[in-house]
Amino acid sequence: MCSREGSWEIRVRSGGHSYEGTSYVATDGAPFVIIDMMNLNRVWVDLETESAWLGHAPLVGVGGHIGGGGFGLLSRKYGLAADNVVDALLVDANGRLLDREDMGEDVFWAIRGGGGGVWGIVYAWKIQLLKVPQTVTTFIVSRAGTKRHVAKLVNKWQYVAPYLEDDFYLSCFVGATLPEAVSTGISATFKGFYLGPRSKALYILNQVFPELVSDLKNRYLQDKGYFKAKSDYVRTPISFMGIRAALDSLEEEPKGFVILDPYGGIMQNISSEYIAFPHRKGNLFAIQYLVAWQQEDNNKSSQAAFVNYMDFDLGVMELVKTCVQSGDAVEIARLWGEKYFLKNYDRLVRVKTLIDPNNVFRNQQGIPPMSPTSFKLKAKK
Repeated sequence: MCSREGSWEIRVRSGGHSYEGTSYVATDGAPFVIIDMMNLNRVWVDLETESAWLGHAPLVGVGGHIGGGGFGLLSRKYGLAADNVVDALLVDANGRLLDREDMGEDVFWAIRGGGGGVWGIVYAWKIQLLKVPQTVTTFIVSRAGTKRHVAKLVNKWQYVAPYLEDDFYLSCFVGATLPEAVSTGISATFKGFYLGPRSKALYILNQVFPELVSDLKNRYLQDKGYFKAKSDYVRTPISFMGIRAALDSLEEEPKGFVILDPYGGIMQNISSEYIAFPHRKGNLFAIQYLVAWQQEDNNKSSQAAFVNYMDFDLGVMELVKTCVQSGDAVEIARLWGEKYFLKNYDRLVRVKTLIDPNNVFRNQQGIPPMSPTSFKLKAKK
């Protein structure tokens, strides 16, 4: 309420992990305040109902993670993090604290996968807990070689990883200077997670991807740097020649690399309209394209997109000093809104108009409300 009276924009920061820094910067120069959720980091577990209330976290905050959908190592088995949310506490633009019943099903639908920081402030999430075995297996395997050899491995990966049993997650990193690589030059790093013992994981890999079985290693390198990233989805396998061409580009730009995250599993069976996050059936895997650099050289040298990996190159809103947007804001935001949310974009606009008609919670790629005139016309229809 103080921010509204002072005409300050609001930035809500959970883990501060926004790819474009929307939780802590304002590129238009407007004054803003940061509401930092870092200290809301407690977890309350109810074993009887097998549920838990979550605050936020200091690294990849649960607020932004769930707000954008939340793909992770268990998504092929259990869906997105947002698919497993059963309640939430939301502070709206009028300062009201709303649970699921109070906010209504449309708003509850929007905050799960509709992007963070634009609907209000989610104070806490209630999630359904899921059972996992006592023993799980994780591994990292790096494979270098000629570009043809690496291309063959990546090509095989895209025919294996999306079709593994739901308990198995296997991602692929490709680049010329990957931190886990044992030699210089083009290589592929495969990171696996299996809900079960090592012996079963090895047995499955032996059947479908024996090239990865020998010399399994656990190698982790913690390093702080900077990066610019974009994301995309692959619905049909990339040709072998296409992979070779990508490797040529990565060899020329050693600071660049790509991450391939497999979909499939239960993701194929969840409706694209179940929550605001729509990228489900038909996607084989997601790609993140990244260029990384260190502080000493801090300069930046057909797309569907994942709102967890925000990309301003898709377009931005020219925010004005007041809370009221121009009448065509909904159409301007459609440039990125339909890439992030596909057919769910129009419903998100309607929800935004309902929960935050004055656009108090906004950023350069937020969901704008309809203008009062447009809203009245649609209401009459």
